[in-house]
Amino acid sequence: MRIAQVAPLYESCPPQLYGGTERVVSYLTEELVRQGHEVTLFASGDSQTEATLRAGCERALRLDPQCRDPLAHHLVMLHRVACRADDFDIIHFHTDYLHFPLFAECWAQTLTTLHGRLDLRDLAPIMREFAAMPLVSISNAQRTHLPWANWYGTVYHGLPTRLYAPGCGDGGYLAFIGRICPEKRPDWAIEIARRAGLPLTIAAKVDKVDRSYYKTRIKPLLKDPLIEFIGEIGDSEKGAFLGDATALLFPIDWPEPFGLVLIEAMANGTPVIAFGRGSVPEIIDHGVTGFVVDNVDEAVAAIPLARALHRIVIRRRFEERFSVERMARDYVSLYGEVLRRGAVDAVLSYAAIAQAAIAA
Repeated sequence: MRIAQVAPLYESCPPQLYGGTERVVSYLTEELVRQGHEVTLFASGDSQTEATLRAGCERALRLDPQCRDPLAHHLVMLHRVACRADDFDIIHFHTDYLHFPLFAECWAQTLTTLHGRLDLRDLAPIMREFAAMPLVSISNAQRTHLPWANWYGTVYHGLPTRLYAPGCGDGGYLAFIGRICPEKRPDWAIEIARRAGLPLTIAAKVDKVDRSYYKTRIKPLLKDPLIEFIGEIGDSEKGAFLGDATALLFPIDWPEPFGLVLIEAMANGTPVIAFGRGSVPEIIDHGVTGFVVDNVDEAVAAIPLARALHRIVIRRRFEERFSVERMARDYVSLYGEVLRRGAVDAVLSYAAIAQAAIAA
């Protein structure tokens, strides 16, 4: 199958440091190539891939100090995709709804994975305006606020099984990884660690929009000797960081669409203690790969229970549910479904045109 993967341009594929969507696109692209598909990746020019790379910009925009308007670069890339649309059987977009106006007329050749939160009121009008666009959710919980949208399926993220190996968890610390922002609640992670009397290591980025929150709410808490902030880390460091941790803390306060770090921890055999919001109950097998809790008190109480979980069992559950091979198979199945439905609709449309001509 001739497949185009269209990634956001904020990070390279794979990202050099933090990055969720582009990381998933990278894993999917490489696995599709491995499975024998003809894949073209539209992404930043500093991406690394076995697919054919078509650069939408020279380098990833988030780390480019000269970039002032990322939207301009995305529109250039989408126009380039549109100019080459006939070269592909299916075009798989990971750019939210930005491409909808350009590709509305050829919707039957597209599939869009929505990677973000969908509980924002502004999203409903554009989803209704472009109601034919085939959509994929990354968890069933993600769909809650737009249940009427044109969902073709849910595909959970997957990771290459060779990327990480089970760790021993003998580092003696709790881990927090991701972004420093209000919805990820690093302050709650700090409170959990303090009350448990355990060290907490925070590996996270601070976006421009969250700098004030970091300075006023989080930085003062870092004076505690139990708390260590090490900044962003990439794949080369993530395995040891997660594998050595006693448990990963995921005390979110928002409807998390998926939470890639959850399965990264599982790939390292590390149990997760997560607040049960958004996708969390779908991803974490309570009492097997971690514990789904409702508040700080329950999170503190879950730490000794998490220590007792079997790390090899956690790793095995990751392999069963969240491998990149499974993710790629799921998407290929949906590509076929999009093309089948499109062909049926085309026949029906032709029949309607012919019937109208006869009636005239």
